[in-house]
Amino acid sequence: MSQDDGTTATIANTAPEATKKSSVPRWEQDARESIKGAIRKFAKPLQDIVSRDANEGDTRLLVTDFLCSGLGYDKFEDLTTEFAVRGEFADYGVRIEKQLAAFIEVKRAAQKLNVRHLRQVETYAVKEGLEWIMLTNGQTWQAYHVYAKTGQQVATHLALEVDILGDEPIGKKVDSFLFLHRDGFKRGLIDDLWKRKAATAPTSLADVLLTDSVLDAVRKEIRRSSGYNPEPEELARIIRNEVVRPDLLLK
Repeated sequence: MSQDDGTTATIANTAPEATKKSSVPRWEQDARESIKGAIRKFAKPLQDIVSRDANEGDTRLLVTDFLCSGLGYDKFEDLTTEFAVRGEFADYGVRIEKQLAAFIEVKRAAQKLNVRHLRQVETYAVKEGLEWIMLTNGQTWQAYHVYAKTGQQVATHLALEVDILGDEPIGKKVDSFLFLHRDGFKRGLIDDLWKRKAATAPTSLADVLLTDSVLDAVRKEIRRSSGYNPEPEELARIIRNEVVRPDLLLK
């Protein structure tokens, strides 16, 4: 998947008196329109299957339609149901330009998503070496990043969550679903999103606080404000023992 090739919505004047034109790429405009239309189209059927506690099979039918009409996936080229994973089966295997990119696990519409459901599809991703999994009951959609390196514990983190029937403005829902849209996924939008989240995660910030450059800057500020000139090692010890939660320092 390539890097984002320009997805930030901006408005620019091409000339002082020219009509304002959107600088949003055409693919993104189309994707946003299809997502918005699908959210509106599926809201009522989704409410119906939630209220009658429809089974998982009925939920999958709705999920398939939303993936195709809303998120741009081709039912035959991009989606494989009951994807075989070493004797087990993921609900969907997602292919982007013929390359397996993610698994999707579907639960019935009225069922709350939980950690047990996540662990089930996480196992499939680890076995196939995938970084992305999605968990949905048709209403709530969650995307998780999976990091699995030989000899290390699997690390799975929520990258985004969106609720089709939630109170959030439809524009915010469209923003979230754009990362899961086929064209956005293909362009690496969700990878960029994860890089930003990972860079500012508590564990990452804890590491930053203990770098030599930050410790030196803190030492200089303390010296400027108080006249005391602590050693970097002392500052690192205080930050480790009294400032940062211990669990953020465990690797």
